[in-house]
Amino acid sequence: MDNTDPFAPNYPAPTAMRPLLGLTVLVIEDSRYACEALRLLCLRSGARIRRADTLRAARRHLQVYRPSVAVIDVGLPDGNGADLIRELSTSNRRPDVILGTSGDDDNEALVTKAGADGYLSKPVISLATFQDQILSNLPRDRHPTDPRAVPEEIIQPDPIAFRDDMAHVADVMEEAGDTRTLDYVAQFLGGVARSADDSELALATELLAARRARGGSAASEAATVAGLVQRRLASKIAI
Repeated sequence: MDNTDPFAPNYPAPTAMRPLLGLTVLVIEDSRYACEALRLLCLRSGARIRRADTLRAARRHLQVYRPSVAVIDVGLPDGNGADLIRELSTSNRRPDVILGTSGDDDNEALVTKAGADGYLSKPVISLATFQDQILSNLPRDRHPTDPRAVPEEIIQPDPIAFRDDMAHVADVMEEAGDTRTLDYVAQFLGGVARSADDSELALATELLAARRARGGSAASEAATVAGLVQRRLASKIAI
């Protein structure tokens, strides 16, 4: 008697070298640099990747596809990623694994409360950490059957993606000068700077964020950040 369920998902079998084979990862992330790191991590792990850079784009995607894994950045241009985590965590089309990510580790409690299965602290560059966060939240029958060596590889995204992020911020700062824009710039650039190990830019964005938190004028801090962004765009080697 054949007890095979004909409607059961037919996943390619994961292997020790490609432990995420058969998974589709939806990355909801507005930073090209951070997304490039996740693309490389998926590639090394055997997973397919799809990308959305706003909550609106993510929701359109989720109306059509059900990813195996959703990696959701907290700070997005059109809202807080924790809101989407909360929606997905109770949806009947819930991904198998929901991970929150941020450059500010104070957000770990936020995404956990919203219903995330785990948290990835930026920069997300460790292959072992990435794989372990996903595998630890998958049922055992979705794991490789062979023993898996813990990979030591650290991902190095293409510096061109960093320059793309600088160009994005330059456009944002030029086209809009309201306070909400500055809050987004501080959040976005802070994560990118930490991911790229750019301490000068990270410090400038921290000062901008601190000034905004105190409610005062941040014109001087914003001008400093804008100047640093332009310097990186003018350089042939951004980082």
